[in-house]
Amino acid sequence: MAAQSSFRNMVVCLTLTCLLCASILGVVYAVTLNPIRGASQKALESALSLVLPPEGEISTEALNVEFEGRNYEYYVQTVDGEPSAWAVKSEVNGFGGPLTVLVGVKRGGVVNATKVLSHSETPGLGAKCQSDEHFIGQFNGFDTCTSKLLVRKDGGDVDAITASTITSRAYTLAVSNAVEVVGVVITGTVSDREAEKIGQTASLSDTLPAEAKDQTVSASNAAPAEAKGLATNNDGGQDNE
Repeated sequence: MAAQSSFRNMVVCLTLTCLLCASILGVVYAVTLNPIRGASQKALESALSLVLPPEGEISTEALNVEFEGRNYEYYVQTVDGEPSAWAVKSEVNGFGGPLTVLVGVKRGGVVNATKVLSHSETPGLGAKCQSDEHFIGQFNGFDTCTSKLLVRKDGGDVDAITASTITSRAYTLAVSNAVEVVGVVITGTVSDREAEKIGQTASLSDTLPAEAKDQTVSASNAAPAEAKGLATNNDGGQDNE
């Protein structure tokens, strides 16, 4: 006699099927986890050795620092126990989406080398940012003290990829951000670019009409005591964008 179909039977069958599929996925994940981690570690070590100088010891321990409201991951290279160069993962928005570049930076703001880690740029155009030897090579040894990290169309010293100005600007910005990040890591203070923005914000109040300043002061006096206390306790903070 054939078993009669019922709602209970269907629930049991679906439950058993889901458990079986989950078990299979769990086994596959457990089996492939270590090989995937090993491959990722080798890829990281290869990329670090490419963008950092040949001399020195490279740590594969990821460190983090905040710059302009974003968190950046970086790695340190040491010589005789002293930091000599840094590799920064710098992500910006390209033409087709996120563009992530690993940038090696030496002391003095000198770029050692760069490598694209991931991108969504147009094949044959912006995607050349990871294969165009002239474009990539011009960042090797780029001294930010004597040259500008901007494409030539914007008054800088970087040759853009033909017909891919947006991608070139994004790549150059990623490199520039990495240099700024290393400056923050070395000095432990805000970068010159951040300081300039903070200074521009402060100087803006000096250009306000007297009436606007009076209104600002009046609004401050009318604020609750709790709000004033919070504002007073916010010492040394920097603007995040």
